[in-house]
Amino acid sequence: MKKDKRPSIPTKVKTNLWRASGGRCQFKNCNTPLWVHNATMNQMDKSYIAHIYAFSEGGPRYDKVKSPLLAKDFSNLMLVCDECHRTFDDKSKEKEYSADRLIAMKKAHEERIELLTGIVPNMRSHVLLFGARIGQHASPLQFHSATEAILPSYYPSMPRPLEIGLQAALEDHSVSYWRAEEENLLARFKSEVQYLKGKHETQHFSIFGLAPQPLLIKLGSLLSDLYDADVYQLHREPDTWKWLEHEHDVVHQIVPASGDSKVVALKFELSATITDDRIRRTLGKKCNIWSITHDNPNNDYLKSPLHLQDFRCQARKTFDQIKAQHGEDATIHVFPAMPVSTAIELGRVWMPKADLPMILYDQNRKNGGFFQTLIIE
Repeated sequence: MKKDKRPSIPTKVKTNLWRASGGRCQFKNCNTPLWVHNATMNQMDKSYIAHIYAFSEGGPRYDKVKSPLLAKDFSNLMLVCDECHRTFDDKSKEKEYSADRLIAMKKAHEERIELLTGIVPNMRSHVLLFGARIGQHASPLQFHSATEAILPSYYPSMPRPLEIGLQAALEDHSVSYWRAEEENLLARFKSEVQYLKGKHETQHFSIFGLAPQPLLIKLGSLLSDLYDADVYQLHREPDTWKWLEHEHDVVHQIVPASGDSKVVALKFELSATITDDRIRRTLGKKCNIWSITHDNPNNDYLKSPLHLQDFRCQARKTFDQIKAQHGEDATIHVFPAMPVSTAIELGRVWMPKADLPMILYDQNRKNGGFFQTLIIE
């Protein structure tokens, strides 16, 4: 059988392929830049224009109707690197790399390039990661996951995140752990985040945290309302940092204490309930216990930024009500059972000049229950 002559692709179609692909290989998960030599970094054209439906009879995915019709058509062409071209242009792999599969690859790549190149400069954001095992493959706290979460509202201002991770050398039941981690957080925040305030052209921050709740609250207090920031929540079902559709209302409820003692406990029963006896074992029987809760405490209830907005409003009201009822010289003992995003936002809504000091507690089995960790004042 005589092999058909390869059709000459019009210049306009080639230009559109380079534009739509961003000059990168369109094969799924490759994304190799096709304008530069990998080793020397010299500029060069190392692209291949591959047919989805083969132009010649007997070629991979040949279709007697579509192949002649689409031989020079943009919709039937992919810009790829040599290695990927060889991978799916092998006749023996025709079933594995069907036309439908390649069309889907091309479509997904071009949609991603269109999205990223359509972002305007004022949509940049610093991605801040705070948590254990930053940079390790097994951790859900990764730059690419954070980037997926902020798109298309924002895109990363830099090719790396701001990492202010935990030291994790000590165990969290010791006083030394909390002292060391607080010092580390203060130092890293100053070196990685604070110096950007008012100096970098990008002033928006996207916050991702996975750490013990007292440290997340401390981080929030450092950010406060002085930083233009969006806080994100890791969801379990589905497993993503991206905010989900607003499927249901969540109404956070304030349950006030009846007395006016200076020993004030504020428990956050958002991801689980906290019985009063657990708090009284720590603070004594005469403490006054406030609560912020909702109808169904569980660890995956927070799905929408509207839920987080409602939490911020109720937390702000609670701080004001506690001060009004218990006086300017009281202290709030905080017992958290809450999602990571609400812990950070709790620190952000707390106002250092207006609100009462907070003593933060953490649940630890080795210490027999809640014990004091950090103080915010």
